[in-house]
Order: sequence, then structure tokens, then C-alpha cells
Amino acid sequence: MKQYMVIEYFKLGCFEAIYERYNQRGRLLPEGLHYCDSWVSKDKNVCFQLMKTDDVALFPEWFKRWDDVIEFEVYPID
Repeated sequence: MKQYMVIEYFKLGCFEAIYERYNQRGRLLPEGLHYCDSWVSKDKNVCFQLMKTDDVALFPEWFKRWDDVIEFEVYPID
């Protein structure tokens, strides 16, 4: 499986809503997209997530589940 770095930019004022959804429903990952690890910035505005998948088409599917509160960037790791 290939690794990817996903950068999540939390939309202004959405930090509590993000963690409330996460605590209630989890990461909401589609099958085939795997979470490895994550780090949140000190100011709690950005999250860096290390992910693995064989199907990059799963990223947009996952992003749609969060795009009301988060903006995403994804980068392959070689």
C-alpha cells in the first residue's frame, strides 16, 4: 500500500464540531483507506494525518464526509 500525508485545515470556528463528529462517528473512512497516525498543530487549526491506500479515489469520498468543516490537501509519500 502507498502512504499519503493528508493535511486538514480546520475551518474557522469548527474545532469543537469536528471533534464532536469524530467522537460520535469516528473518522468516517471508506473501506480501503487506512489511518496510520496523526498530529494536530499547537493552535488546533491544522491536522496532519498519515494514511495508506491502494486506491487514491477513496480520498474524495472521505473528504466529502468532512468538507463542511475541513479543507484537505493530500500528498503521496515516496
